[in-house]
Amino acid sequence: MDKKVKVEPSKKLTELPPYLFGAIDVLKKEARSKKLDVIDLGMGNPDIETSAHVVERLCDTVKNHPKTHRYPQAKGMPKFRLAVADWYKKKFNVDLNPENEVLALVGSKEGVAHLCMAYLDPGDTALVTNPCYPVHRNGIILAGGQPYDIPISEDNNYIPDLKKIPAEVASKAKLMFINYPNNPTTAVLEDTKFFEEVVEFASKHNIVVCQDFAYSEITYDGYKAPSFMEVEGAKDVGMELHSFSKTYNMAGWRVGYCVGGKDLIKPLEKMKSYLDYGVFTAIQLSGIKALKGPQKCVRETVKEYRRRQKKLVDGLNKIGWSAKLPKATMYLWMRLPENFRDMNSLEFAELLIEKTGIAVAPGIGFGAYGEGFVRIAVVTHYQRFHDVLLRLKEFLKEGPPK
Repeated sequence: MDKKVKVEPSKKLTELPPYLFGAIDVLKKEARSKKLDVIDLGMGNPDIETSAHVVERLCDTVKNHPKTHRYPQAKGMPKFRLAVADWYKKKFNVDLNPENEVLALVGSKEGVAHLCMAYLDPGDTALVTNPCYPVHRNGIILAGGQPYDIPISEDNNYIPDLKKIPAEVASKAKLMFINYPNNPTTAVLEDTKFFEEVVEFASKHNIVVCQDFAYSEITYDGYKAPSFMEVEGAKDVGMELHSFSKTYNMAGWRVGYCVGGKDLIKPLEKMKSYLDYGVFTAIQLSGIKALKGPQKCVRETVKEYRRRQKKLVDGLNKIGWSAKLPKATMYLWMRLPENFRDMNSLEFAELLIEKTGIAVAPGIGFGAYGEGFVRIAVVTHYQRFHDVLLRLKEFLKEGPPK
């Protein structure tokens, strides 16, 4: 007798929107089934190879050092944490104690989710910008918390106005997520003034701040992204999460780190000790090689992304879709073309891939205030942007469905 068990999933899961990149994958699959040549500019998935010296370090370790195959230290091996501290000192003149102010992560996305679990009880409030990188919001929901949206838009240069957060909301908030350089909007901070405001705000209202710094090295034309840790008092109120994914093209390796006040990152360390075994030791050693090795690979990555962005932006403006170069990230944050603005961003993205095979990320996937925009990731070969522009030219010429 066939009796299938039917159990409803957690209500927290049902509260989540459809995963943005899962929806895009469905669209790509449908396009490929129709024999379309798909050009995937949706997910920020680096297409540039990890540098040879990093890969060689991994291969040598796995092959010749079998003791590294055992369970790693959950907080990260001492050498890894020291390498992170040294990097921060060199880059930002920030002093970190590698023993208790640095924590290895299985990628910064995992870090965000575990941080929410470490701090939030059901019903607790957490502040999050809107639009935002999806796990900032979804991590709150999965932990049982309640996200409170801080709208960011072109009107405020995509920087939150902390004074507009109601006092009764701020007084009960436990966590706050910020992210500069920003995904998806590409917004940057020109100096540390906003971070100084955040420290004052968080100190006043007793809020733990998490600054997602994944794009710190993907910057252009002499712009240098400031670190939250540079600001006096930052360690007293929060932490900064970083990743090897974008800087060193190690997205699939799943390695990152958290730095910040020792008492504030301690709950995250404790949560991780219960839920994962940390980062594979061989990958940590490769991360050390990346941080301490030649940085020419980073400069070449930045140069290549900029080359692609310039080709795309120049071409888009020529065919009538207004675009401008960002100061950071590998994205373009684009308002929908003028004659498509009666559509929502998901409808536009669906139509675009159906007609052209080009996949982009609809703005609504990053939050309600992302509606009306799409995010384009320059993560395909430079020559492919010639095809992208030819297809977009015809698409814009044809216009929306009648």
